[in-house]
Amino acid sequence: MDWNSIYKSRVCTAEEAVRAIKSGNRVFMTGNVSVPQKLLAALVEYAPEVENVEICQALSVGPADYVKPEMEGHLRVNTLFISANVRQAVWEGRADFTPVLLSEFTLLFKNGYLPVDVAMVHVSPPDEHGFCSLGVEVGLTKTPAESAKIIIAEVNEQMPRTLGDSFIHVSRLTHIVPVNYPIVEMPMGGEGDEISKRIAGHIADLIPDGATLQMGIGAIPDAVLNFLDHKHDLGIHTEMFSDGVIPLVEKGVINNSRKTLHPGKIVAGFILGTQKLYRWVDDNPLCEFHREEYVNDPFVIAQNDRMVAINSAIEIDLTGQVCSDSIGPKFYSGIGGQLDFIYGASRSKGGVPIIAMPSTATMKDGTVVSKIVAMLKQGAGVVTGRNHVHYVVTEYGVADLYGKTIRQRARALINIAHPDFRADLEKQAKELCWL
Repeated sequence: MDWNSIYKSRVCTAEEAVRAIKSGNRVFMTGNVSVPQKLLAALVEYAPEVENVEICQALSVGPADYVKPEMEGHLRVNTLFISANVRQAVWEGRADFTPVLLSEFTLLFKNGYLPVDVAMVHVSPPDEHGFCSLGVEVGLTKTPAESAKIIIAEVNEQMPRTLGDSFIHVSRLTHIVPVNYPIVEMPMGGEGDEISKRIAGHIADLIPDGATLQMGIGAIPDAVLNFLDHKHDLGIHTEMFSDGVIPLVEKGVINNSRKTLHPGKIVAGFILGTQKLYRWVDDNPLCEFHREEYVNDPFVIAQNDRMVAINSAIEIDLTGQVCSDSIGPKFYSGIGGQLDFIYGASRSKGGVPIIAMPSTATMKDGTVVSKIVAMLKQGAGVVTGRNHVHYVVTEYGVADLYGKTIRQRARALINIAHPDFRADLEKQAKELCWL
């Protein structure tokens, strides 16, 4: 059969497709802004007819009816990165969290630690050869999808056709659900607030011409892009990027010409942004999308000379331990690609690994607390250890911790803490015999 015939023979409704999911199955669901909305809604409707179906996902954007209390016993989420829409369910014990490096996320499925029965994916229409693109979410999806016994695909007329290691042939799709709706938008930080701008300015001073950049999720990494107009020959190798790269490409600042790995190409796993970004990546040969086990492999990352990694934190202690995934024992997000890129950049020739954050946070009751602390909260998770940390940046400057003693680290971090907290931090450091 030619691929057109295969395609037509497998077309069905979302309601019909989800009936391939049986009690006890493990389902992988494409995440980020690529959540297959029609399939997920149909699965919620079908849920009372099944028991103990596990949904594995990364960050997901959109409605979260599938983690409502009434889903207990029918659907249970196992998230490998906690997004806002499932956070409460994790906190209440109605959903599970599996911590894993982003570089190893897909390998849990490929290597059989989490065998997949069904994958629900979201793809572009097929090209003339019958290949669909995984579009805006390639890195975390392709390997788990290939590992599944059954692949249910929403084929969306509005999904961009991204290039690279991003394709799946229609013959691999067991159920095809044609849809036509806009891909969800998730704008990043834009220009940012005044504190983000001050932090971004400090970071920009650390970025050399010819650098290859990774930008984690958040306002600060995106704000940095607004401070790079005077740089030359920058490149991108990152798990994700957003709209902020477009003007720098148009100005010639990002041209990828001095990359030592994939020269001339922006390399990424997925994108988060607006319709402008989705249109820009559509069939754009400048952008190559790859699996995260490749993009985030520290030994691949290190092959980019002058690799700059920019990631954020919840709090940092005076020895340099970085907590990014929890507030005390309360899981908040996940490990993501932070350690992959911090380590990869540290192994890069001329690399610059950066942890960036505002010096303070405001609690729900209005209390302002320091994000630089003498000791992490009890139960806090360490994502980047004190042995891996290099540069820490706040709005008050840059602390270079690598190769420094505990005494030197404590002093450097106190110097970039908010002035209101420096005296207390110094007092605690002396009590701990660090100063």
